[in-house]
Amino acid sequence: MTFKPTTSQVRAYDLLTSDAVHCALGGGSRSGKTFWLIRALVMRANLAPGSRHGIFRYRFNALEGAVIYDTFPKVLQVCFPDQFYDEKAWSRSPGKYYYKFPNGSEVWFGGLGDKDQVENVLGKEFVTMYFNECSQIPWHSITIAKTRLAQKCVVPAGAGLPSREMAPKAYYDFNPPSKRHWTYQYFVDKRDPESRQPIRDQFSVGYQMMNPDENSENLTKDYLNFLDSLPTKARNRFKLGLFADDSDGSLWTTELLDYTRYTPQHHTPLPKFIRIIVAVDPSGCAGPEDTRSDEVGIVVAALGTDGHGYLLEDLSGRYGPAVWGEIVSDAYERHQADKVVAERNFGGEMVAEVIRAHNPNLNIGLVTATRGKVVRAEPIAALYDLNKMHHVGHFPEIEDQLCAFTVTGYQGLKSPDRADAMVWAMTELFPGITQKAADQGWVKPQVHTRDRLMSRYNRR
Repeated sequence: MTFKPTTSQVRAYDLLTSDAVHCALGGGSRSGKTFWLIRALVMRANLAPGSRHGIFRYRFNALEGAVIYDTFPKVLQVCFPDQFYDEKAWSRSPGKYYYKFPNGSEVWFGGLGDKDQVENVLGKEFVTMYFNECSQIPWHSITIAKTRLAQKCVVPAGAGLPSREMAPKAYYDFNPPSKRHWTYQYFVDKRDPESRQPIRDQFSVGYQMMNPDENSENLTKDYLNFLDSLPTKARNRFKLGLFADDSDGSLWTTELLDYTRYTPQHHTPLPKFIRIIVAVDPSGCAGPEDTRSDEVGIVVAALGTDGHGYLLEDLSGRYGPAVWGEIVSDAYERHQADKVVAERNFGGEMVAEVIRAHNPNLNIGLVTATRGKVVRAEPIAALYDLNKMHHVGHFPEIEDQLCAFTVTGYQGLKSPDRADAMVWAMTELFPGITQKAADQGWVKPQVHTRDRLMSRYNRR
């Protein structure tokens, strides 16, 4: 296979080889951003023997599926035919996942949402750091990671050029989210996302848009037609690579989610929980390799003694029935949950049987989607507006899906499986909340007084 760069990739080469330290490629889906940035990173690894480079995403399992087993080996095979992918070059152990080239250079892979991985990976210094799908990575995680962009390494003399120190580079890619997001503030407005002040060195930050039309030779007509058929907001983001204005009737915005987020350094301790729910939105997924099916949405949420709802954990992913049934059962026991809520539309009673196969004593409630996704989501979104809902930490995949809900419909590229599970959980925790009640500004959660529930509450 002969590699032929797209016109937008050729343009991006000028950005990546410029004096800019922070280089971002934003734009539509499947436009070649990830491929091109990995190629640039591999070239740097081969130029400077013994250098270290990192590729990061918020969730390691997402990085593993999209980059480690897909784009990274593809880049090596297509662009560097004399350095074919070598399985023996890998080192795989918890928190220490890297690929080593013959010249001693290493490419490390990590998830910035995993504390143990962050400690292991960011205990090292890098000369190149690549933040993949960085619209899903919180700004503070980026800020911490960038402190490790400090490795000094030398490019040996060659081709008539003297030896030189390799300049540090940080690469970023993303499908443009909202204009309120830090990616817009940093790369387009060129302002610090925290202080909102102009970046001191404007030339240190560069941005280029890349869209799928310019990568049409590597895409099918069906996929391009699919992007054309998306609702306006999704088409603007995933085909045209445009940032959203947040004035298009979105039920959630990144600003709202950040405002309501629970973070230990800014809040009092979490309240005691009087009810905990594990919610499941099943799909026909057969396992990690089944990329055509939707993910299985699995979340854990709680109702606090303060009457507020808390999203505690997102366990969603591509799992076969046996795996997701075990994940649900483990989450139920680990959180001492009161109930599993699962949508029965896919598979009916089969859903309950999958869960009970791992623990026949679970309290399971099956729910049926008789209304549209947006109608179900609107009352929950209203509770966020009232600052009654809080994410305990960052959940980028769920939050990305939430921000795609608008009053006219869901505008995301794929099914909102994770968000659906979250809505089911919160609906179970707040069964008495209606849209009208939420709009009037009052919240009156149902009080559950079962003996088992109250005895567990008294133990906390």
